[in-house]
Amino acid sequence: AYLRAKELIEQGSDVIDIGAQSTRPKSTEVGPDEEIRRLKPVLELVRKSFPDAIVSIDTYFSKVADIALELGATWINDISGGRHDPNILRIVSEAKCPYVITHSRGNSWTMDNLTTYNNITNDVCLELLRLTDKAVKSGIQTKNIIWDPGLGFAKTTNQNITILRELGTLKREGFPLLIGPSRKRFIGEIVKQENPELRLNGTIAVACKCVEEKIEMIRVHDVREINEAVLMANEIF
Repeated sequence: AYLRAKELIEQGSDVIDIGAQSTRPKSTEVGPDEEIRRLKPVLELVRKSFPDAIVSIDTYFSKVADIALELGATWINDISGGRHDPNILRIVSEAKCPYVITHSRGNSWTMDNLTTYNNITNDVCLELLRLTDKAVKSGIQTKNIIWDPGLGFAKTTNQNITILRELGTLKREGFPLLIGPSRKRFIGEIVKQENPELRLNGTIAVACKCVEEKIEMIRVHDVREINEAVLMANEIF
């Protein structure tokens, strides 16, 4: 994990996002203690070797967030937006650190059955606003909030594409956006590629759309390739 972080930094990553359990559909929750056991040695080594790196911790447990921040993590990336463990809002508030609020519904086992919306983009926006209101009332500063519309979380392929077409609607709310399309199932369905590691070309297309829409952050696996695509798209757009 440390060598992977080193590789990503060398390839041009601005943020290292470290998670100690999978959040893909049908993944098993390992619990906060196991997350900490897995996370701690990696975080300590990354922070020691790259003291200036922005280190994001992907967790929805307050206990994990608390310990990670004590160990020098820069911000918390919570795919539940505070739904899973509301105490995480207090931890983030006290740390005065950036907080990524992701739109999701249910959990890894139920989200695929929770894809009914009146209007996907408007509904995602409204649900993010509700989560943001709770975060602000818990003491998190508005300037520290980042929105992630949660591509692939309780959304069909067509719904993911609609969100990407309508990113301007989300941007109008004024929060920095983090988009995470990398290797996801909806890309595989469109490009007809079952192997996630062979979905780079589809991910590049989404990255270019994000550049066109002036999206602040994109979360990817293939940093070197996407970085080059972003640099080129930035010149064009």
